[in-house]
Amino acid sequence: MHADLLLTGGPVFTPEGRAATAVAVTGDRITAVGGAEVHELAGPRTEVVDLAGRLLLPGFQDAHVHPLPAGLELSQCDLTGARTAEETLAAVRAYAEAHPEREWITGGGWSMEAFAGGTPTKELLDAVVPDRPVYLPNRDHHGAWANSRALELAGVTRDTPDPADGRFERDASGEPTGMLQEGAMQAVGRLTPPATAADRLAALLRAQRHLHALGITAWQDAIVGTFASMEDPSEAYTTAARDGSLTARVVGALWWDRARGAEQIPELVQRRAALEHGRFRATSVKLMLDGVAENGTAALLDPYLDKCGCATSNRGKSFIDPDRLPAYVAELDALGFQCHFHALGDGAVRHALDAVEAARKANGPSDTRPHLAHLQVVHPDDVPRFAALGATANIQPLWAAHEPQMDELTIPFLGPERSAWQYPFGSLLRSGARLAAGSDWPVSSPDPIQGIHVAVNRVSPDERGPVFLPGERVGLTAALTAYTAGSAYVNHLDDTGTVRAGALADLVVLDRDPFAGPPEAIKETRVALTYVGGERVYAAPDA
Repeated sequence: MHADLLLTGGPVFTPEGRAATAVAVTGDRITAVGGAEVHELAGPRTEVVDLAGRLLLPGFQDAHVHPLPAGLELSQCDLTGARTAEETLAAVRAYAEAHPEREWITGGGWSMEAFAGGTPTKELLDAVVPDRPVYLPNRDHHGAWANSRALELAGVTRDTPDPADGRFERDASGEPTGMLQEGAMQAVGRLTPPATAADRLAALLRAQRHLHALGITAWQDAIVGTFASMEDPSEAYTTAARDGSLTARVVGALWWDRARGAEQIPELVQRRAALEHGRFRATSVKLMLDGVAENGTAALLDPYLDKCGCATSNRGKSFIDPDRLPAYVAELDALGFQCHFHALGDGAVRHALDAVEAARKANGPSDTRPHLAHLQVVHPDDVPRFAALGATANIQPLWAAHEPQMDELTIPFLGPERSAWQYPFGSLLRSGARLAAGSDWPVSSPDPIQGIHVAVNRVSPDERGPVFLPGERVGLTAALTAYTAGSAYVNHLDDTGTVRAGALADLVVLDRDPFAGPPEAIKETRVALTYVGGERVYAAPDA
């Protein structure tokens, strides 16, 4: 049988190395990997792609991403490109003037480092949009910025108490400033106009096009459900899976309502059964254990420091009771769910690992493949527990670099010892842990190449600052493996993630071989071609 597709003339990234130079694809599967002998599978109708020295590798997979909210933000007031307060406010003003028909100004993605203390005020927004409510989540989506009109509509005043899972930032007189942290976001976010079903589908497909252009062929959606102002993507996925417009392979992580307990588990079982169509299945459960370090809500084992370096009384937030978490995880594991933890502080990481250990003791070995995402601060005692428990370390490499948000809003409040425990990719790898990788888009760029650049160099792609904890760098092979085989393992997509005969033909061709250049040039690499199941889903203009 002749191959339908032959890719030849460049190195192929396989588990054995980069010696192969040709790959044949028949139907949706890889039928041969090797050298000149693979050319014998070419026939008169075989499409032949000349790699011309470019690297062929498995399709990238994002193990923690939010495509639908990202797709919606791309069509709203998108602030991800603004670096300063002035640029941010100018973008808000321009969007409001261009969209006089919008009842609310929504979108987001602004950078905390653009504002003193990471907390802009309602007065700044009032100056550019005085007549309509404005609600804009920041880049990490753990806080939001609202103007006076939005606070008025929400009934938020100096007398409004903080929710248990968040806080309203206040000025010296106790007046809300317009900055909403964590659970306080919902006070205003619940009032924003919901997207229509058509809007949500369009946003998902818009995001899918962008992800395919970055070489991403599969992902795990980290919130399938409603959280804060994030729209539930389940209907959009179901529609796209049924009509064939979902070309990626997607695992959904069902949202664990952190205000409830084990009584929601039967509902999750029902949701899992209802949400399995084509290339989409919701077999994971997302448990958000804590917040983020820069606003003091990441759960720490020991208290945060203040500006003077003295211990405070704040250890962050535990959104799910750590004493009850092991029982929840054991029950989910027994039902065959994968547990996908948001665990950013060292306290949250330990609570997650304790819960996985409890599940192992209760249920014995399983193939549920739990994973912990973010892992900003990991106590050294917990590093070897990942391999021992079979818990995957799901890393977001772009965050492991010096930038103002790290240097001004995080390191001073962690102190030197804990700051040295941040994003321990190298330590985890050396301990035998499996690494998967993702972006958390729209929190940060979904481009795997940029993430790989930071994982290898521990310097941001725009080269701000010195190398961040150089001992935690990993090699290019390890970084690529995290974004391919590692994330495929997390997604239970065992027929993907490696280039081998019999595997699904989910492939990406880069515009060069990054192994051939210096590590600091990885960021210059671009995607030329992306295939899912042997079908081309993206081609660069010059491919």
